[in-house]
Order: sequence, then C-alpha cells, then structure tokens
Amino acid sequence: MTLKTRLTADETRERILDTAEEHFRRVGYGKTAVADIAGTLGMSPANVYRFFPSKSSICEEIASRLLDNCHEALREIVAEKRTPASERLARMTMAIHQFNKSQMFDEKRLHDMVEAAIKENWHVIKAHLETLVVLFAEVIQDGMAAGEFVVRDPVEAAWSFKQCHVTVFHPSLIEQCATLFDLDEQTRRLTQFAIRALKV
Repeated sequence: MTLKTRLTADETRERILDTAEEHFRRVGYGKTAVADIAGTLGMSPANVYRFFPSKSSICEEIASRLLDNCHEALREIVAEKRTPASERLARMTMAIHQFNKSQMFDEKRLHDMVEAAIKENWHVIKAHLETLVVLFAEVIQDGMAAGEFVVRDPVEAAWSFKQCHVTVFHPSLIEQCATLFDLDEQTRRLTQFAIRALKV
C-alpha cells in the first residue's frame, strides 16, 4: 500500500497558484472565485485562505511570476556589455512592448488580471516599474561611461525614458492605441526620440 505524501506549505502554495492561473487563463480573473480554485484542488475555501488572505493576493503572486519572466529577458539584454547602450535600450523597449502586447492579445484573460492589479495599485506593479527604471539606468550608465550619452543622472534619465514609452507600456493605453497606431512602429519611434534626448 502506498502512503499518500503530504505536501509542504510551499508546494501547496504553488499548487494554488498554478490552479488559479489556469482558471484565469480559461475563464478570466473576474469570473474566478476562490471557491472555484479550492474546488479544483479538492480543498475548502477556508484552507486556501490559510495560504493567501484574499483573491487579490493570489493574483499578485501570479502577476509577479509573469513579470519576473519579462525582467529576466531584460536582464539578459542588459548583460550584453559589448553591445552599444542605445541598441540595448531599443531592444529592451521592444521586448517590454512585445511582452505587454502578447498579454493583451494572446492572453487577454491574464491581461484583465494585470489591469486589475494596476487599478488596485498592487505592490507588484510598483515594483515592476521600479525594476524597469533600475535596468534602464544601468544601460544608460554604461552609455555615459562610453561617451554615448551625456545626461548627468542615469536614474532620472531612466525614469524619463520609461515615461516616454507610457503609451506602449501601459496595458490600458495599449488597448486604446492598438486601433490607432502600428504599436511596433510607435515603440520604435518613441525609443529613437528618447535615445536622441540622451545624446543631447
């Protein structure tokens, strides 16, 4: 007779997150209740609440996992120190835009979850934006050291660089602008403009 293996707390948390993400992808964030997640796992809602205090805390963890994938791709670009800073910045902005666009059009139900995160001002969204500034600042600092950029403060420049791309970084604006612009071309044009500003 095989004894049933008891899951650790971390393993149970991961099962809850995996199940919740599957529900969000299939039926959407708004239509998924904690009871749905618990039922799929054969748990009671009260047991799910032992690991996550609310549905929004589950969503925050899932959003964090998604955004970590984006950050990892950006860090790989940042690490290519032999590539000119301006080229790395252009690749980074396009990578962010493509990530956002894929969530918008390919994973629309997950996009709705991220929209909710922005509206509810989840900590993970703030951390994501701060991470973008840190990564942009590192590349801008490299460009300053190489004489490619002439700005004085890489962090301030990175914040302005990020803000310049708001129409192609912000999920709500992506959705609105998609019918008005070629978003890929819009991203390239904004990046070219922002990079020229770093060189003045």
